[in-house]
Amino acid sequence: MTQPYDLVIGDRAYSSWSLRGWLLFDAFGIPYKLHKARLYTDELPSLLKHFHPARTAPTIRTPDGVVIPESLAIAEELASRHPTAGLWPKGAKPRAIARVLAAEMHAGFTALRAHCPMNLRVSYTDCAPPQPVLDDLARLETIWNWAWDQTGSGHWLCGDYSAADVFFAPVASRIATYNLPLSPRAMAYVQAHLAHPSFRQWRAMGMVDGADQDFYRRDYPTRAWPGPAPLPAHAVDGTVSENTACPYSGKSITHALEMHGRRFGFCNAFCRDKTVADPEAWPKFMALL
Repeated sequence: MTQPYDLVIGDRAYSSWSLRGWLLFDAFGIPYKLHKARLYTDELPSLLKHFHPARTAPTIRTPDGVVIPESLAIAEELASRHPTAGLWPKGAKPRAIARVLAAEMHAGFTALRAHCPMNLRVSYTDCAPPQPVLDDLARLETIWNWAWDQTGSGHWLCGDYSAADVFFAPVASRIATYNLPLSPRAMAYVQAHLAHPSFRQWRAMGMVDGADQDFYRRDYPTRAWPGPAPLPAHAVDGTVSENTACPYSGKSITHALEMHGRRFGFCNAFCRDKTVADPEAWPKFMALL
């Protein structure tokens, strides 16, 4: 049996580049073994000692032992090794445009990144974006409109969901978190990201994945998350449930939740709580309904 890729990520709620790396696997059905470490601790550098010469997340190790620590390089290598997975568009023109977009995102938009770090646990009513951030938003509109006009895509940037969209997923989260101004067309693209099953799964995990990081805390007024609302699930005591095994691990039931008067069981509190955070993000769970 072929060994899976090893994938190193940081905090799901905050690590924007980790989100990109994970989406390159999850959204395209490529198997992997996950290794996770907290940001701003010794965990990440300690973990990366086993992935020389990497010093950032995401980093992958291929089944044949090659360490790749850069998101754009990860995207290109996965596309080469999995040509039918659909990471880049099939057509030459949309594929070229997708690569242009991913490369500019990888290297640019520094004002937006600095003023609006990714934080999937909160949404603000206003962050008073300075002019350099507004300039970055204008540039986003320019290149997104160019891609849509050139490729004729009406939903994602270059046809079907591709690595180009992966690279803008954290940008969409920033726009949602900080309530940044965009045109209706661009905002519809942001909403498509917020509703994407893999993005929702990542955010659901991020909601219960470790303590808040003080570095990302801001004093702006808050609002409800602007993406799809989770179903009204809540944790309950006991192990009585409709299912006999955890939908994620297949292990015995140890914890349960209730939704619409029905009880579903999981193998541990983390599985239960991540489902409570956003049950619609979990296809295995929804298959029980």
